[in-house]
Amino acid sequence: MATLEDWTQAVRVALDLDVEVDEALVLDLAREAAHGVMRPAAPLTTYLLGLAVARGDDPRATAEKLTDLARGWQ
Repeated sequence: MATLEDWTQAVRVALDLDVEVDEALVLDLAREAAHGVMRPAAPLTTYLLGLAVARGDDPRATAEKLTDLARGWQ
């Protein structure tokens, strides 16, 4: 049976991306967005994290900022 790591590697190859993926960081952020905001916020938030990282933002600091935002969401 394929694992999440297998899927991530296949996506990286398909997109010709030579980057490491911190799966725990992304999944933790997705969980916080899903529970703190609403379920559809999870993929949107992680996508926006990716855009911010692509422009040069620090992945961990950005994820922490978004996690704090999700936890405080009303």
